[in-house]
Amino acid sequence: MEKSTKMKEFWRVLKFTIISISAGLIQIGVYALIRLIAPFPEESWQDYVVAYTPSLLLSVIWNFTINRKYTFKSANNVKVAMLLVLAFYAVFTPLSIILGAVVVGAVATESIGDIVFVVTLLLNFVLEFLYTRFVVYRNSCDTAGQKQEELSENQTENEEV
Repeated sequence: MEKSTKMKEFWRVLKFTIISISAGLIQIGVYALIRLIAPFPEESWQDYVVAYTPSLLLSVIWNFTINRKYTFKSANNVKVAMLLVLAFYAVFTPLSIILGAVVVGAVATESIGDIVFVVTLLLNFVLEFLYTRFVVYRNSCDTAGQKQEELSENQTENEEV
């Protein structure tokens, strides 16, 4: 890998990290808000699922939207990219909910749900970057600018005719 490509990938990872932190803050905020609004008397797997699921959904929507535009700069078909991300979360979400619920149900201490939540956030961050970079946008990184230039060139040619 040449030096400029390495720098591009470094900046891509940095942008993804910053945007993922903002998505994580959204997820933590929604999770905390749900736990505040609906305080659970005991730590149970049902309570964890009720707080975790909507917080994950909102985080995913934010992360996909912002990263597509600013991190991967992809002109790839949005519907295809969304379906690929949906495929990732069709596997990740049930697994993280089930495994999180199992741990919370098995350990059942006051803060175990919060610990499982943070571990799941970190795991999601790493797996989502790898999947998004090497599956969703494998061949379409940095193509949004190229597509815009092509559209501008076509428009200029059409105006000249």
